[in-house]
Amino acid sequence: MENGSDFRQWDELIPDALGLIFGHLSLQETLTVIPRVCKSWRRAVMGPYCWQEIDIEEWSTRCQPDHLDRMLRILIARSSGSLRKLCVSGLNSDFIFSYIAENAGSLQTLRLPRSEINDSIMERIAVKFSTITFLDVSYCVKIGSRALEAIGKNCKMLVGLCRNMHPLDTAGKPLEDDEAHAIATTMPKLKHLEMAYHLIGTSSVLQILSSCPELEFLDLRGCWSVILDDKFVKEKFPKLKVLGPVVVDYYERNDWEECSDFSDASSEYLAWEFMAGGMGDYFDDESFDGMWDDDEASLEELELRFYEGIDEDVEGYGWPPSP
Repeated sequence: MENGSDFRQWDELIPDALGLIFGHLSLQETLTVIPRVCKSWRRAVMGPYCWQEIDIEEWSTRCQPDHLDRMLRILIARSSGSLRKLCVSGLNSDFIFSYIAENAGSLQTLRLPRSEINDSIMERIAVKFSTITFLDVSYCVKIGSRALEAIGKNCKMLVGLCRNMHPLDTAGKPLEDDEAHAIATTMPKLKHLEMAYHLIGTSSVLQILSSCPELEFLDLRGCWSVILDDKFVKEKFPKLKVLGPVVVDYYERNDWEECSDFSDASSEYLAWEFMAGGMGDYFDDESFDGMWDDDEASLEELELRFYEGIDEDVEGYGWPPSP
């Protein structure tokens, strides 16, 4: 023990073990710190071991669309077909939706909130999502019943669906029960369903409850036209927990500060941005040249920049997260 022969060097760990360890680090650390430690750690980060689960939802809310697409292509390519979970916000190009679908052979969890996906795209790519068990398409205002029907028909293993809407997108509009009908007729295995601020009525909710016998959680916050008798629900659906329609964690404060992931304007939040070209108004202490040498994308001109502090007044309204 004294001569160190019984100790294993960190750089001798197998890539699978390194991937599990690095999975506890932030995206920033994994991409910018770990590759500089040693060659074995760099190889682990460049391979699929760290990218079976990709969660860049927080970062994606603050970057430019083309930078987001580039980052996503890099990380998905590194996963080498082993991607199980993907969380990203605000996608808006048809190409990137198709790219995700083509690499979704092992995908189980997919979160695409606030994305510009539409019915036609979803109908085309849904067949590639046959392994998905949880899907989040909240605040995706361009999709409707056609997309949900395509999801239900192709994603036979789906047990969780988030289809929350923004209150400003639904205020003052008439009821639309077609999405609820699509869910009821094509997603019988659902256990978790979120439809906050949806334009649905009581009859549509009852149709979902009768068609999804395994449902355990239903979010109806802000669905003001829904009236459910508590006694009836407890007797007919004893396993079901219903949240709403009354909104407890209200959204009336400025910038949704009670619900936003970035509500603490006084905190020293270290944000980071994927930037192209010059330094602009930001600076760092070292160069990141050569960090992105993936064959799948030519990203030599891109650099990672870090900056502290965010002007919340110019960020626009945030978005309330799913519970």
